[in-house]
Amino acid sequence: MFYGEYIHSIDKKNRVIIPSKFRDTIRELGIERFTVTRGLDQCLFMFTEAEWKQQENKFKSMPFTKKDSRKFNRLFFSGAVKVEPDKQWRVLVPDYLKDYAGLKKEIVIIGVSNRIEIWSKEKWDEFYAASKDNFEDIAENIIEF
Repeated sequence: MFYGEYIHSIDKKNRVIIPSKFRDTIRELGIERFTVTRGLDQCLFMFTEAEWKQQENKFKSMPFTKKDSRKFNRLFFSGAVKVEPDKQWRVLVPDYLKDYAGLKKEIVIIGVSNRIEIWSKEKWDEFYAASKDNFEDIAENIIEF
């Protein structure tokens, strides 16, 4: 659904432009809104409405009697905001999410199949540098054929 890595910038009004490759998918699927929230590894997750509902069902079924479930759900859901692209394909990122992800001028937007991730360029570069040489090891640990 969403694939690739794109370098963009966040403007002075905290708006992020959706990469043109993603726009084709958005038009094809008739997507009008997204939900943006705190992601893992200090990035932002951006879900389509349909994908958000699936994630919400998954996470709200976690037992609230478990301390880590409560913490995760609080951070994940309290950070969530509905966004709608404007005519220039920009979405507004609230200050609290911008601060969480450390977004400055340069950002990286990546497609991770069912979601879009928004990273500060600095943090993405760090993540990529630390992970790229371990790609095969990571795959071996998680993928079974």
